Amino acid sequence: MIPALLAKLGLPLLVQAAGQGLARIDHPAARAAAEALTEVGTSIGAGAITPEQVAEANRHVERMAELESDEARTTLREVNASLRAEAASQDAYVRRMRPTFGYIMAVTWGAQMGSVAWITIADPPAAAGAVAALASLTTIWSVGLGVLGIYVYKRSEEKKPR
Repeated sequence: MIPALLAKLGLPLLVQAAGQGLARIDHPAARAAAEALTEVGTSIGAGAITPEQVAEANRHVERMAELESDEARTTLREVNASLRAEAASQDAYVRRMRPTFGYIMAVTWGAQMGSVAWITIADPPAAAGAVAALASLTTIWSVGLGVLGIYVYKRSEEKKPR
C-alpha cells in the first residue's frame, strides 16, 4: 500500500511538472527532455516502472535533500562559530576587520566609479570599453559586496537589544 501511495506522489508529480515546464521552452534539448519525462510518466502510469522502483527513487531524493540540508546546517554552524569568535576576540584588528573591509570596499568602489566617470567625460570614445571592462568585474564585485552585506547584516543583528 505505501509503495503504491508513493508511486502516485513524489517522483511522478515531479516528472509531470518538470516535463510540462520543459515542453514550453523552444529549444531542442528542452523538447527532448520533456519527451523523455513524458515517456517516464507514461511508463509509471502503465506500471512498466513499478511502484517499488518509484518508492526507491523517492527515498533517494529524500535522502539527497536530507544530506544537502545537513551540509547547509553545518556550514551555518561554522560561520556562526567564527562570527562569535570574532566578536569575543580581544584583538582589536579582529574586532575591526569588518569595518576595515567595508571601508576598503567603499574606497575601491568609489575609485572605480570615479575612473569610469572620468573616462566618460575626458575620452568619450573610450567609454564603451571602460563600461565593458566594468561589466567584466561584476562577479568579483558581487562576491565582495555579498560579503559586505553579510557583515553589515550580522553587525546590525549584534547591536539589537535582546
